[in-house]
Amino acid sequence: MRIVMFNTPKPKRFRYKPRYYDEEKEKLEQRKAELGLRSELSHNESIRSQMNKRWRGSGRDIGQTRLSKMIYYGFFAFVLVGGVYAIFFTDLVDKIIALFGVGR
Repeated sequence: MRIVMFNTPKPKRFRYKPRYYDEEKEKLEQRKAELGLRSELSHNESIRSQMNKRWRGSGRDIGQTRLSKMIYYGFFAFVLVGGVYAIFFTDLVDKIIALFGVGR
């Protein structure tokens, strides 16, 4: 039996076998599965495409989120402008300082 101190293993080979991928055919098959037509997708893939379709939602939801964002930003702008007005154009700050007895 031979003893070797520095035995480096040979590198493993990388075996890459490219597969043909047709993007248009894939989109067509997913569209067929979404519409419920007969397609070549497996049962799991068709369920996955239906779930993606439901999760994406309809365009109506996007409009509702835009409206809610507009209301949020409008309220924020109103509070900001009201605060600036109250600080600089009224004597509210002086009254608050006098209330705590820090003033004159």
